[in-house]
Amino acid sequence: MDNFGYPDLHAHIAALEKNGLLLRVKRPINKDTEMHPLVRWQFRGGIPEDQRKAFLFENVVDSTGRKFDMPVAVGILASNRDIYSVGIGCAVDKIKENWDRAEQHHIAPVMVDNPSCQEIVIEGPALLERGKGVDALPIPISTPGFDNAPYASCSMFITKDPDTGLQNIGNYRAMVKGQTRIGMNPEVELNQGIYEHWLKYKARGERMPAVVVLGAPPAITYASVHKLPKHLDELAVAGGLVNAPIRVCKAKTVDIILPAESEIVIEGYIDTEWLEPEGSFGESHGYMNLKEYNAFMDVTAITRRKDAVLVSIISQVTPSESSLIKRVAYEPAFLHHLRHHLNISGVKRVFMHEPLTNLRKLIIIQMEAGTLEAEVWRALYGASSYSSAVGKMVIAVNDDIEPENLDMVFWAMSYRMRPHQDMRVLDHKDMGHGPRTGADDNHYEATDSAMLINAMLKRPFPPISLPAREFMENAKKIWNELGLPALKPEMPWFGYALGQWPQEFQMEADRATRGEYWKTGEELIQKRRKDKRMNDPYLDL
Repeated sequence: MDNFGYPDLHAHIAALEKNGLLLRVKRPINKDTEMHPLVRWQFRGGIPEDQRKAFLFENVVDSTGRKFDMPVAVGILASNRDIYSVGIGCAVDKIKENWDRAEQHHIAPVMVDNPSCQEIVIEGPALLERGKGVDALPIPISTPGFDNAPYASCSMFITKDPDTGLQNIGNYRAMVKGQTRIGMNPEVELNQGIYEHWLKYKARGERMPAVVVLGAPPAITYASVHKLPKHLDELAVAGGLVNAPIRVCKAKTVDIILPAESEIVIEGYIDTEWLEPEGSFGESHGYMNLKEYNAFMDVTAITRRKDAVLVSIISQVTPSESSLIKRVAYEPAFLHHLRHHLNISGVKRVFMHEPLTNLRKLIIIQMEAGTLEAEVWRALYGASSYSSAVGKMVIAVNDDIEPENLDMVFWAMSYRMRPHQDMRVLDHKDMGHGPRTGADDNHYEATDSAMLINAMLKRPFPPISLPAREFMENAKKIWNELGLPALKPEMPWFGYALGQWPQEFQMEADRATRGEYWKTGEELIQKRRKDKRMNDPYLDL
């Protein structure tokens, strides 16, 4: 159906199916061991981007044999640009234009009564009944063999600044910890809105009200992952994306406004006194994010549509749905910054390298021939400083070099660059998004530099954040049973340990694949600490 000018998730799914972009899987699929490995193959199996599909799993079970009453959609937002364009409601070549308009011309949301996201409401003691709390939700395990529990990956946390009343929407992982408890992990080094809100509530001695949206009209998800400036309202930017006001409603048990067409909403309060262990979880930088101390949310209500679909995003090692959903918006944003904020007219294109490096580390700027050298350097410095976690290597090339072709980029570096004159190393660059491998690697004090480093493995690292080999091999058998295109495995196509992986973490990961992650959630209660800061490491590295 169409909701006053923009598609909700169900209309999006229907449009994907109409355009041959949706694969319905009717056979039983284990969310704990099979679901993400199966979809992962289209990112690690040599499948061209334009052949990737959105998956709708209609018969979801877990490792205990339990069958869930709602489907799970994976890869449904940005497995490729065609899928993204359907969600945003424009042709692929108009996506940049849509984003430019949305960031300049916001459309305020409108309040409605009797929203579809509250057709079913479970709150209070009822949440503790079997199958009515967080256990009702078929949240998959993203990295079976390494993750210690299911984590919601398309989980949009909405919080409100207690001083200004301005809301923020951000997409952060949410660990399944108990019937009425989930985890929350922001990237504190990026100074994200939810963390600022949390600090303000902590200073007041109050819990932080929040809602977590699991599935919404695609435009809202696109806005929530874009890392917009903090003064912008993501719902208003989403309205600008679809050129229509987003319909919103009030939460049932907390003072938060949320999208009326949300699929599933978890309401509650995020504790600001205690932190507890959270993780390990496969991260988009390509390694496991080891256990840290982080916040948790006590659930006060779960609301949903009668026909709710749970959405999960494929992340971890790139390329992935997570990296493409960012890249489609990030590249135009970088280009707009260089051209219009810094007035560097010679910039033709900004390319963010995606495979394995996850967009943030390698940036290639394509510039017109004849651009003044000073303008080239302004573009390089401008790209490196645009975002604190982006631009470890920034390379400017002429417009005869195709950024996608790294052979051409290396060719340009080999013959068009003199290192002693044409290279700079910038100190005090914060590149915090990466594996933490030593005691000096913490989110508060670690600094990096921009340009070239020795990339050889020099000390033990966390495991590669892909499902363990046995799960990928099993998923490959299912892939073949479904008659999907022939796979061409690309290394790495399964996760493996690199030295930093305690037996405790492996035990939790093994337990998770057996559907016993609730026990892990209970054990973590015993490890709560008051003397830790958000994102403090669990291990004494």
